Amino acid sequence: MKDYSDKFLVIGAGPCGLGVAKALKEAGISYVQAEADDNVGGNWYHGVYDSAHIISSRKTTEYADFPMPRDYPDFPSQKQMGDYYALYADTFNLRENIEFNTKVVMCLPREDESWEVETANGEKRIYKGVIVCNGHHWDKRFPDYAGEFSGEWLHSKDYKKTEQLTGKRVLVIGGGNSACDVVSEAARVSTQAHLSLRRGYWFLPKTLFGQPSAESWALYLPVFLQRAILKLMLKVVVGRYEDYGLPHPDHKLFEHHPTVSSEVLHYLKHGRIAPHKDIEKFDGKTVHFVGGERIEVDTIVCATGYFVSFPFLPEGLVPVKNGNIAQLYAGMVLPDYKNLYVFGTQQIRYGVGPLITPGAALLAKMIKMQDEMQLPLGLVLKESGAKLPDTHLIDPIASLRRMKIANWTLPLLFGKEKKLRKKFAGKSLQKAEISLGSNPDMRVF
Repeated sequence: MKDYSDKFLVIGAGPCGLGVAKALKEAGISYVQAEADDNVGGNWYHGVYDSAHIISSRKTTEYADFPMPRDYPDFPSQKQMGDYYALYADTFNLRENIEFNTKVVMCLPREDESWEVETANGEKRIYKGVIVCNGHHWDKRFPDYAGEFSGEWLHSKDYKKTEQLTGKRVLVIGGGNSACDVVSEAARVSTQAHLSLRRGYWFLPKTLFGQPSAESWALYLPVFLQRAILKLMLKVVVGRYEDYGLPHPDHKLFEHHPTVSSEVLHYLKHGRIAPHKDIEKFDGKTVHFVGGERIEVDTIVCATGYFVSFPFLPEGLVPVKNGNIAQLYAGMVLPDYKNLYVFGTQQIRYGVGPLITPGAALLAKMIKMQDEMQLPLGLVLKESGAKLPDTHLIDPIASLRRMKIANWTLPLLFGKEKKLRKKFAGKSLQKAEISLGSNPDMRVF
């Protein structure tokens, strides 16, 4: 077993993993990075279709400390995003610490608070700690309906090229960003394009008044004002969703991830996309919808999202609520273990880039703090009143504010940790005295 007990292991070299690696390097924290692919970029390297462009804008997706090239458009392509992350890794010499084609299959805590790690080739190693940056766009969710569908059935994750849709009758299930992108592709190349929605969604255009909607000044206001202003803008720019054949949203704006797409509304008005209700059942290639409507299709694309999961950790070690809300204090740590950090499980309303840089710097600070504490930092946060997340959707402006505050308040946790040590030591002493009190000769305190 190889001994790397003086180093951390960073799992993943996607956007979050690269940002964390840079922060660790700048903080002087020794680490190794394992990446299952043969290059950096994560989902933007291997996981999206060829014609994909970012939903958020360039300015709200780029790292805070590394702007995208000036000649990039407001909505860069899949290739441009891949090139950008490669450039980031090269600029900060991050590749020197990355082991490519290295898949981690197991991480186990040890009694000495280090971590045992096993890779897919069977090699076992010991690390001081593990930092998980494995992303959340890979563990596919599929819907479950009555009956059997005899046509082609795939997840949006498996859609790569327009040839998969060309000349076919296509049904896309879902109302999120991926669903709208795929059904808009189908509107251009398929013989029929259909969209099934189980509920109403908020559809926002990619631009408002000539600027990316993700860069709206309204996003810096309190959420109730954001809702009021954006709803007014939508009434002017979009109108009633019912006029497009779409159901009215069944939730408040920002309670769930809004869908950002200008194309789907365009093609709905042109009759190139046919909207439908939720699916009731399948019968061969016939799809029956709630309400009695039915159609024949050749291909169904399930744009039904992903689970947040950690297959290399013991089951249940990181609790996940509702399939996508990792139960971590400060979004990164558990109360029961030292030297395990999970980074980037939450969904941002727009691009995550501006949050990665300060978030990774905060993580590096927490790692150094943990080195000076006997108790797990997650336990100290829990006992200090920190709350577990109840949603996976994050307001980026509010998150930036919280990180700024945390940089000032984190040192206060040292005092809290000392008090907790005394508190827990006292409880342990009391339990020992009670258990041994009936035999004075056996008392050790």
